[in-house]
Amino acid sequence: MNSGLRAQQKKKMLNTYSGMKQSDKIYVAGHTGLVGSAIVRLLRARGFNELITRSRAEVDLREERTVRDFFAEEGPEVVVLAAAKVGGIKANMDAPVEFLIENLQIQNNVIRAAHEAGTRKLLFLGSSCIYPKFAPQPIPESALLSGPLEPTNEPYAIAKIAGVKLCQAFAREYGANFISVMPTSLYGPGDNFDLETSHALAALLRKAHEAKVSGAGEMIAWGTGEPRREFLHVDDLAGALLFLLEKYDSPEVINAGCGEDISIRELAELICDVVGFRGELTWDHSKPDGTPRKLLDVSKIKKLGWQPTISLRDGVARLYEWFLDNFAPQSMASMR
Repeated sequence: MNSGLRAQQKKKMLNTYSGMKQSDKIYVAGHTGLVGSAIVRLLRARGFNELITRSRAEVDLREERTVRDFFAEEGPEVVVLAAAKVGGIKANMDAPVEFLIENLQIQNNVIRAAHEAGTRKLLFLGSSCIYPKFAPQPIPESALLSGPLEPTNEPYAIAKIAGVKLCQAFAREYGANFISVMPTSLYGPGDNFDLETSHALAALLRKAHEAKVSGAGEMIAWGTGEPRREFLHVDDLAGALLFLLEKYDSPEVINAGCGEDISIRELAELICDVVGFRGELTWDHSKPDGTPRKLLDVSKIKKLGWQPTISLRDGVARLYEWFLDNFAPQSMASMR
């Protein structure tokens, strides 16, 4: 593309976005996942009915030609890129190649196709793991690329950093309104409770439930329990993302979290209390802890006017109710 055409395209993209409209065609990539399903629920509740969703069987986001054809046909005006290969420490350690390659494929294909299709705004969902292992606490957006990453999830983090940089490159070169949001650790309905691939909160909740139902005298958790984490209910994140789609147009990274953290030990005790497990909580020190602390600096998003509304205890209680209705029978069957 010559410089004249690029300048015209940049001017066009800079002048097209005027906020969310209920008539917008909105594509939510990863609509069946934890974040994507929460966004779909909220958008529908707010009256956005022109939603585009596709399963992996319908559109495999790892395949470039398939993605470009899909975007050319549908022409979404707004895109929420929540699709990703995700997992906890064990999953990341077991499959670093897949975590790096598949996430790069998904991001590159969707972001490029959105640009080619003339999408007015794209929201790329990153992760707090993009920040250095020993970043200052709470972690400001400026900490990005300021130090080494946590080794246990480095491939995933590198892929997400590449996604951020690609969005920023499209903004700089073409004037694309592509924003990047870094959420803290998430939980909520639709969470992954597979003990091989789940994150800490979901894994602890399942373990506590199974220990309670089986009458076990102890529940074993990974690591030392000392690392500290910040947890945000996915419905709060959905609210933050819709808020940012409406209010935020900068290519600079913005954090989304609650601004408070808790030790994994305290979290496990809270979960055991909510679930009703009264046995002994023991810790397997042979398992990795991961990053010592991850607390995001959320002053930037709060200054814009967004605040979370769901407390951790209330959120865990809601999740346990969802778990009992949707997953508990499967988990107990797998133990037989």
